[in-house]
Amino acid sequence: MRRFAMITLVSTLFVPTAAAWLRAEDLTARVGRLVQAVAPQVIQWRRDIHAHPELGNREQRTGQVIAERLHAMGVVEIRTGVAHHGVVALIHGGRPGPVVALRSDMDALPIHEQTGLPFASQNDGVMHACGHDAHMAILLGAAQVLVELRDVLPGTVKLIFQPAEEGVPRGEEGGAKLMIKEGVLHHPDVAAIFGLHVNPEVEAGKLSYCTGPLLAAVDIFQVTITGKQSHAGMPWQGVDPIVATAHIVTALQTIRSRHTDTRQPVVVSIGMLHAGTACNVIPEKVVFDGTVRTHNPQVRRQVAEWFRRIVEGTAAAHGVTAQIRYDDYGPAVWNDPELGKPMRSTLVKAAGLGNVLEAEPIMGGEDFAHYAQQVPGFFFFLGVRNPVVGAIYPLHTPRMTIDEAALPLGVRAMSLLAIDYLTQHPPGKAASAVGEGPH
Repeated sequence: MRRFAMITLVSTLFVPTAAAWLRAEDLTARVGRLVQAVAPQVIQWRRDIHAHPELGNREQRTGQVIAERLHAMGVVEIRTGVAHHGVVALIHGGRPGPVVALRSDMDALPIHEQTGLPFASQNDGVMHACGHDAHMAILLGAAQVLVELRDVLPGTVKLIFQPAEEGVPRGEEGGAKLMIKEGVLHHPDVAAIFGLHVNPEVEAGKLSYCTGPLLAAVDIFQVTITGKQSHAGMPWQGVDPIVATAHIVTALQTIRSRHTDTRQPVVVSIGMLHAGTACNVIPEKVVFDGTVRTHNPQVRRQVAEWFRRIVEGTAAAHGVTAQIRYDDYGPAVWNDPELGKPMRSTLVKAAGLGNVLEAEPIMGGEDFAHYAQQVPGFFFFLGVRNPVVGAIYPLHTPRMTIDEAALPLGVRAMSLLAIDYLTQHPPGKAASAVGEGPH
């Protein structure tokens, strides 16, 4: 592994200890040894969490296990019950400095697991199919590394374990929004925040990132189409909401092809559609749910307007009524360039020069975006793809799994990002302006 421009950091990393002054290279090597030591435990943590998945705002066992693990490794300041079952902890360094946050999500998905793993889900119909089990294990591993190094840290690391990233049950609050509302970015104030996500499309052993937009803004919708129930053999006696819905679903795809600049990424997807109770009855109602994903804020507003026009206009043409619920899940994940560019050297330090890739923006969403609107944020991908171990299936599918050999790299990257940020930012340095990106 090559070393990069370490000379400028040495003076800020010289810390008096009982043994000696530490050099930057020594600290990096020490991180490597600590990661290697904790790696088997990280795998065990991941497997335990994977076997006991819990849905958003229901992560009671998960939160309890995380708090117990942090307490066992010597973390003293632990706050539980944040945004229902979230956990927030502080690791104070031996010198004054800023506060940097490391964040992991906690919730699983309503998917029936089909991996056949010996530690497969024990909760029928619930699965960690998005890698949050790995994210939590990685952050616990980073916590263990940083606890061992706290005497030489110039500042504080805030660990954020967040529930309900996949979405909040209707009628409830949760996720990053509620974490922020309950003060997770304050007490003490966070200067910057980092997060990662496993990516089964990237080879294990590699990291990928970009500055600017990385993940899409996401809006979640539910549409109720109401007609008039009738006998299936006498449809003229009613108003068929299923036929109307079929036209609406098809027409919504013209948002991308006819109503927005086709050079701008837009995806409108229907994920659920419910109607009827019998094959010979035309029902009164159809309900369908889905998401809209965009990168450009102006296009996002334009799509929302066209969505309403198409649904309401097509419904009127078929003699049915439409009730629309259109909710903001989160803006695009925007990697702050002033934060991200210098952190590239940290990723190279963690993975090696040839293993840090430039990521293309994708249409997945992440409510990490809400944190990055409040403070400078940096989000990156950890490659977990390896055909040899069967880690080839996409996120949100029943056979999705990861190459566990990639987990130590995640621990190393998160640990070094926290250390490098703290050593490169003296106390009191103002944070850069943040937001959703260029309008």
